[in-house]
Amino acid sequence: MNDAANEIILHNYPQSPVAEKARVALGIKGLAWRSVEIPRLTPKPMLTKLTGGYRRTPVMQIGADIYCDSQCILRELEHRHPSPSFFPTAEAGMMWWLSRWTDGALFDLTVKVVLGSAGDALPKDFAQDRGRLYLGENWADGLRAANAALPHLAAQLRAPLSWANDQLSDNRKFLLGDNPAAIDAQLYHLTWFLRGRWDQGPKFLSEFKYLERWENTVHAIGHGTMTDLSPEDAIERAASCTPCTLPATDPFDPQGLTPGMQVTVSPDLNGGEQPVEGEIVSATVDTISILRHETDVGAIGVHFPRAGYRVDITG
Repeated sequence: MNDAANEIILHNYPQSPVAEKARVALGIKGLAWRSVEIPRLTPKPMLTKLTGGYRRTPVMQIGADIYCDSQCILRELEHRHPSPSFFPTAEAGMMWWLSRWTDGALFDLTVKVVLGSAGDALPKDFAQDRGRLYLGENWADGLRAANAALPHLAAQLRAPLSWANDQLSDNRKFLLGDNPAAIDAQLYHLTWFLRGRWDQGPKFLSEFKYLERWENTVHAIGHGTMTDLSPEDAIERAASCTPCTLPATDPFDPQGLTPGMQVTVSPDLNGGEQPVEGEIVSATVDTISILRHETDVGAIGVHFPRAGYRVDITG
């Protein structure tokens, strides 16, 4: 297998909090990777050429396999590079449960605080794009409501952050002990977002001295070894490789998904995004992998988590 088939490529941009989660995860693993900087706003033609329409950040590419959503990215990194583990204790299942909260309700709350606090200062095109993505069709009303309810929203954030602060009050280095875990990256990207994008974030977080110490410890991990790559070169990498996923069927799948079915995959929240079309290669409890063909690239495997994503059978 050639080097291009194993090279980790992260399609991201510096200000993305979810990309920061993935970058910290790469740091925990101590991995070398290539960074393709993508636009903050649509259109993202070089990215969607690989994903088939998925436009969220980040996306990881390894050869001709494209991993969408940080949940899917962390699973694949753990599979390919098991040591050091994202799960240094026996509670891997519990960490995935917690991730559905940090990446779901707690992330949504953080987004409302950051976007709501910006008010009219938020650029109109950015407000429309992120508002539609995270708040749904009535995004403008949602942003106004978030601005009006900011003290309440901050109070809702304060409670879980105080719980994390209590967890760290015994001077442990990381949330689970001496070794960093996936859950450290999954919580850190929220405090990183609050601190950097909310003007009251540093003051708000200053209450939690153990959490702040932990933030500095996670920050010191770094992002692994990163070098830049152009989007054109990333597409060339995909064209020179073939997808590597083997067919798999889950006999307990509630939808009865099997290899060969034509499907569309999209985030469960209606954010106005284009579904990705393809043929199922593998469908498990955790991941749906589809095969698609792109002009001038060839066969591409696109992978999504099952949790948080909708799969519709089209043929």
